[in-house]
Amino acid sequence: MTIQQLLKTAPVTTLLLASFIGLFIMQILTGVDANNPSTEALLKWGANALPFTMGDDPWRLVSSAFLHIGLMHLLFNGFAMYFFGQIAEPMFGSAKFLALFLLAAIGGNLLNSYVTWQSILDGTGQPGLSAGASGGIMGIGAALLIAALFKISVNGMVLNLKSLIFIMGINLVYGFAVPGIDNAGHIGGAITGLVIALAFAIGYRQRLAVAIQNAAIQQQRTLNAYQTNYSYSAHDTPSYNSHYSGQYNDQHDNQSPYDATSIEQSPYLNSASTEQDTVLANNETNVSDINANNSAESVTANNSPLSHEAVHHNSIEPEALKKPSIIWQLLPWLAMLLISIGFVWWWQDIHQQLLQVLKAIE
Repeated sequence: MTIQQLLKTAPVTTLLLASFIGLFIMQILTGVDANNPSTEALLKWGANALPFTMGDDPWRLVSSAFLHIGLMHLLFNGFAMYFFGQIAEPMFGSAKFLALFLLAAIGGNLLNSYVTWQSILDGTGQPGLSAGASGGIMGIGAALLIAALFKISVNGMVLNLKSLIFIMGINLVYGFAVPGIDNAGHIGGAITGLVIALAFAIGYRQRLAVAIQNAAIQQQRTLNAYQTNYSYSAHDTPSYNSHYSGQYNDQHDNQSPYDATSIEQSPYLNSASTEQDTVLANNETNVSDINANNSAESVTANNSPLSHEAVHHNSIEPEALKKPSIIWQLLPWLAMLLISIGFVWWWQDIHQQLLQVLKAIE
């Protein structure tokens, strides 16, 4: 995927990668060692360090996610961000994706600080520093795991759950096997990503269920419209008997039981009787014509497929379309808001404990 395609598909991912690389270049230009930066340089550029982060510099919870310790660290995290970001950002949306990355990074740094603080209180550890986008990236990877578990598709493709589990497992095992890796940061970021993705997946499932119901309602509406236009009720059948009866009467009345020759040559028929028969025949013919006309009108009236009575007989009022509850659309944001409040409380708790210890030492 080219840079232009990545910028179009995943703009936040592109900007994050640019910020990682840009910050690293700025460090190099100011004299920081590209492969082995010093502790002083890392603190200067915003690394996460317990006495500072839990003291007067809480902004280090975010800044440390953009800082990397050496070129290999940058390349590893940059590749992971490129791989996960181009899939996760179109799936979750750019705004949610950015919030997911930042909260996962903060969650990882907070867990790292908490574990470090507890080890100091137990007398088994000492203050240290950490940096890198690993916590945020692990949060994105965990969110993709949930998406694969719930079979959420991106561009019509469903993620491979086994492949994601394998990739996440390698990262966690590598963190425990190699010294100097921030395992607490990885785990904290992954847990944060799982919680946020669960809220997203639940909301997605509910909206999908409503969409399926609306599709069924639309299909029923189309079926009802088809049946209304082309079906007949029982009394819509034309009066074919009346029609053909009229035709038969016309033919019968126009045929005489005697041929013309016998009538003209009969010596027993006078002119009066002939006139009477003529009037009678005309009357019968008029009656037949009236019956035929009435039958034709009956056929015309009853043969209309869109009569009001037929439409009323066949029309079934479909169920109204449903709208997804707004709570399902806001659920991921509500989850992230609650997580943010929990992080503030967590930082305040460690901060107060640190101040009490420092006060007791003085």
